[in-house]
Amino acid sequence: MEAQSNTTTSDPPPPGNPYDELLEQCQNDPKQLQTSYSHARLSRTAAQRSLLLAPDFRGFTIDPVLTSLLNEPGFVDPRNCLVFWAKPPERVRVLVEGIQRRLVEGGFGSLWPMPPSNLHLTVLEIAHSLPYPAIARLSHKLHPHLGTITDYTLTHRARLVKPRVNYDGSAIALSFLPASGGGEGYTYHHLRRDVYDLVTRNAGVEVASRYTVASAHLTIARFVEQSIWEEGKVGELIKCIEEVNKDLERDYGDEGQWGWTVGEEKGLVCREGRVWYGGGESLGEGKGF
Repeated sequence: MEAQSNTTTSDPPPPGNPYDELLEQCQNDPKQLQTSYSHARLSRTAAQRSLLLAPDFRGFTIDPVLTSLLNEPGFVDPRNCLVFWAKPPERVRVLVEGIQRRLVEGGFGSLWPMPPSNLHLTVLEIAHSLPYPAIARLSHKLHPHLGTITDYTLTHRARLVKPRVNYDGSAIALSFLPASGGGEGYTYHHLRRDVYDLVTRNAGVEVASRYTVASAHLTIARFVEQSIWEEGKVGELIKCIEEVNKDLERDYGDEGQWGWTVGEEKGLVCREGRVWYGGGESLGEGKGF
């Protein structure tokens, strides 16, 4: 008779944390991390500027789901997601409203502005575009760990600074950089790494995020029609955005004078369901400070 094996099967270990790579490249140095985030947003804007102003540009990328939600009463977004958000404090919402107002006053009222109450920074996308039962299974597994994660910002404070408007062919966003000064060794990128670990290692939930790029942004407006392109006003829109950025650099460019800390007013928010455009349902909200 063969000896019975004492080995047992177990779940495979979670994959490596994708946020570690940049931290290692930057040697956990907040100044290097800020430089990396800055390079990423400036490079992307430069590339998008070239694309939108190119002679062969053929119009914006418009989400048909959003246009259906706006124009078809009773339409239901079929995409379900599971995410952790950071909600901006009031002074950031006021800043966004001012930028949205300038876009409208500049003649770009055809943009769809994100309602201030729906503004959010996606700290971690766990799953996206799934049927709701699949999301519900993940939410159930995550539920015992929610409080630990949503309250994490009470003791791990990451400050965001230097706001700047970015854009591409589908949307306009207000982006931020992780703070580098004031002895702040813990950054927004560290927070993203930690939340990823809390979800995968502590809760045992697999993360299937679409992106882990060096970005901290609030989507503030989306293109829902082609009139800006059809009327030849893409260049005017970009000029308006560049003027806004000059003012942001002047008024908010000193990180020692202005910034916001993730977790102000409200801790992290776990959201499930139809979360695009700020919707969905909250599974848990952390305590703010």
